[in-house]
Amino acid sequence: MPPNHPPAPAGPESHRTTTTERGSFCYAHCTCGWRGPSRRSRDKARTDASTHPPTAPDHHP
Repeated sequence: MPPNHPPAPAGPESHRTTTTERGSFCYAHCTCGWRGPSRRSRDKARTDASTHPPTAPDHHP
């Protein structure tokens, strides 16, 4: 399934986030392997993607 949101600009570590829908839920994910929580609100999933810090505790390079 193609992403529903354009990738975020690449940062210094080339993190690229997108959002994907699965049923009635939407979630953000990153090329580093990070995945945000499932949301019913697409806007909240986009916010998760835009605020994904590359130094998050669940960050896996």
